[in-house]
Amino acid sequence: MKERMNRKLGQTPPGVLVLAGLILAAFCAAAGGGPFGSALAFAGFSAAGQDSRPRRSSSAPTPAPTPVRRINQTPVQNQTPIRNQTVNRAPAPTPTPPRPLPGQIIPILTEPPPPPVLIPKATPTPAEDEIDEESTIKINTELVTLNVRVIDRNNRPIDNVRQNEFRVFENGVAQPIESFTREEVPISYGLAVDTSQSLRFQLQSVIDAGKTIVNSNKRGDETFLVRFISSDKIETLQDFTSNNDLLIDGLDNLYVEGGQTAIIDAVYLASEHVAQYKKGDDSDRRRRALIVITDGEDRASFYTQDKLFARLREEDVQIYVIGFVGELDKDKGLIRKSEQQKAINLINKLATETGGRAFFPQSISELPQIASEIVRDLRTQYVITYNPTNKARDGSYRAIKVAVEDGSSRDKRIALTRNGRMAPKGDTAPSRIPPPRATTRPTSGAAARP
Repeated sequence: MKERMNRKLGQTPPGVLVLAGLILAAFCAAAGGGPFGSALAFAGFSAAGQDSRPRRSSSAPTPAPTPVRRINQTPVQNQTPIRNQTVNRAPAPTPTPPRPLPGQIIPILTEPPPPPVLIPKATPTPAEDEIDEESTIKINTELVTLNVRVIDRNNRPIDNVRQNEFRVFENGVAQPIESFTREEVPISYGLAVDTSQSLRFQLQSVIDAGKTIVNSNKRGDETFLVRFISSDKIETLQDFTSNNDLLIDGLDNLYVEGGQTAIIDAVYLASEHVAQYKKGDDSDRRRRALIVITDGEDRASFYTQDKLFARLREEDVQIYVIGFVGELDKDKGLIRKSEQQKAINLINKLATETGGRAFFPQSISELPQIASEIVRDLRTQYVITYNPTNKARDGSYRAIKVAVEDGSSRDKRIALTRNGRMAPKGDTAPSRIPPPRATTRPTSGAAARP
């Protein structure tokens, strides 16, 4: 009978079977369900879904079933609707920075660069001299020393001026001259060479001029050599020495390197190094100078011109500059100043503010003569010391002017020195008097305590 029923179901149209299954399921639901109703409903759907007849093939593709996203499949009693439930989701992954494409540069914000430093040469540090504890060191910070050059209208040095022919003024007030000398004193000077790409064609001539200056050194003279490009490449090739062979070797090791030229930073650090060398030695009457060879175009210095010249007013360093400005832009334009004119202004100011001298060679063949003139200027100078009448230690700027009488034949004579100084600030620096040694002698008959 079961086989006969299956044959009848197979012969029944599918639509009729589906309809019968739906009616039977509705009847079971109305009857309250139960095992019998569930079984009938299952039998009806099974019969409705059973079709043993072969189906015709269809050319239309069967759509892929849509995946069902299941959330919180664990059954929970009294479960609230899904919209009020907290869905446990995996944390979002941390985004990774994009990789730069070939040739692409991704900017990175960093801290501002630190102030430039003068890179020292790697040499062993000599042991410092010990100071006798019972000695008294007295430092007179009131006296002001001036290195004065006297020239005629043709810039030729004059070396026969007497002390009573000089007048010194500070802020327009005459100052009493304490000492005057025309004797030759040792010179401590630095030689700073711009080795950026702008001087690549003049480098060998610059080296030869440097050797001319170094070979003119006399007993007691000391020189240090520095090369500079950008703020982080201000390098000491040879620290202060009287050994000319070491200086010549340093000059021969100069080479050109790319970078943004930082002339202001180089002058700031090199002049500071010259000023601090053997400072505070009362017996030291040496003259201090800095010779700079550059094209004068500053591109990226840390210090400004105002800070540089404020620092130079605190130091007694004469600056001589050899400026190769011929290759700089000569067109002024409507708004931007000519790079050449800015370089000339900077070089001239460095020389006039410090009592030095500026040279602008038109060709490298002039370098030997310029080197000889720098040496002559350093040798033929007067040293004048005066005690300022204004004792205020207010850190203010004091303008200095030195006048000299004309010669017997009314020849014009011009005195050149630094334009001013910065007054000290704060209380007078006390003399350093080391405390006396304390000695304890044991009383007679008593044992000395440890």
